[in-house]
Amino acid sequence: MEIKTNCGDLLGISEDGVRCFLGIPYAKAKRFELPEEMIHWEGEYNATDFGTACVQRRTFVPEAEDSFYYNEFRKGLSFNYSEDCQFLNIWTPQNADNCPVILYIHGGAFQSGAGNELPFDGTHFAQKGIIFATCNYRLGPLGFASIDDEDGKRANFGLYDQLTALKWLSHNIEVFGGNPKNITLMGQSAGAMSIQQLVCSPLAKPYISKAIMTSGGGLGREFAKAQPIEKVVPFWESVRDAFSQEGKDWCIVPCQELFDMVNELLPKDKTAIDFLSPCIDRELVPYSSDELMTTFAETDIPYLLGTTKDDMLSDTLLELASSWRKRRNQMVSNSAYQFYLARNLPGDEAGTWHSSDLWYTIGNLEKCWRPFTEWDYHISNVLQKYIIQFVTTGNPNSPELPKWGSDDEKILIIDDYTIAYTTLER
Repeated sequence: MEIKTNCGDLLGISEDGVRCFLGIPYAKAKRFELPEEMIHWEGEYNATDFGTACVQRRTFVPEAEDSFYYNEFRKGLSFNYSEDCQFLNIWTPQNADNCPVILYIHGGAFQSGAGNELPFDGTHFAQKGIIFATCNYRLGPLGFASIDDEDGKRANFGLYDQLTALKWLSHNIEVFGGNPKNITLMGQSAGAMSIQQLVCSPLAKPYISKAIMTSGGGLGREFAKAQPIEKVVPFWESVRDAFSQEGKDWCIVPCQELFDMVNELLPKDKTAIDFLSPCIDRELVPYSSDELMTTFAETDIPYLLGTTKDDMLSDTLLELASSWRKRRNQMVSNSAYQFYLARNLPGDEAGTWHSSDLWYTIGNLEKCWRPFTEWDYHISNVLQKYIIQFVTTGNPNSPELPKWGSDDEKILIIDDYTIAYTTLER
């Protein structure tokens, strides 16, 4: 199956009423340089297999097979890794025409992950009339080093990759049957934190109609905290200088050497995310955390927020999300809707852990090893219906679903027995 884009012809896959275009190159970039949007390729591009994921720690040190998230999200998959990782995956309805679009940004603490892990298959959304896309972007030191040299200050390469994927979709999605004026950003954890930065950025705002953020990302100052570029550049200069003392150019050393040097030089009183996450570059990321929270609240697009019962700092996240939503609903016309997932997932290591909502919101329960029940499939079906209504209209409600309002004191609570819009008792 072939489609003609602004960049050239794409060969995709058609099955089960869905068209899949996998591994589409949306940009190209050199190390420590901003991406350039892909505008043309020669001949027909074969988009029938996923593109490479960004080089990350597990490229060099294979994950333990008993590690929690390996078993949950990646078991049975194989990945190819490269610095050249700017690839999109798009799932569309067979006869798509002006469909709403979701661009999903994966999490992973800005240091790991890929857009083709088990939960991220967009088939279920496409079968229900939504175009669903995922993107790979630069991670770790490749994505979040901060540079100040003779060519100027540069940072947030991974975030710029996400922006470029968003722009590529806006420029090309119409030929896939999508509406370029109705693109919703959706993501969990670090993906949600990225979305918070993007919806407030003057460079990204024109391309975003709505935002969905789950599993804690982007819900408060601590989670939006970005340091000024001047604060993090000295660390990255120390990495560059360490290579220079060895007679090496950090722009071309093998990735493993770069990752190892960063790990070796990290201050003992800091964590990796202090230096491997978005910083205030005053272009793509112009705001301090306080300014960002104000701008975030004032950005007049619909928001949908989700937290999980056993998430990291669960009570703190819930309170942050609730207080922010109240503040925002007083300031702008578009509402913010909040859900709280308290369903204990069946199987070993039960609970409602960080990012467990992925199985329900994207709907790929059949890809998980857990013995999901009829109730789990019902939860997923209801959540997907809410999300489809939200990305289509800006409001998750429809007559067939339990009411979900934006009242200051109530949220949608999903637990082992009920789905109800009510006050949470703790």
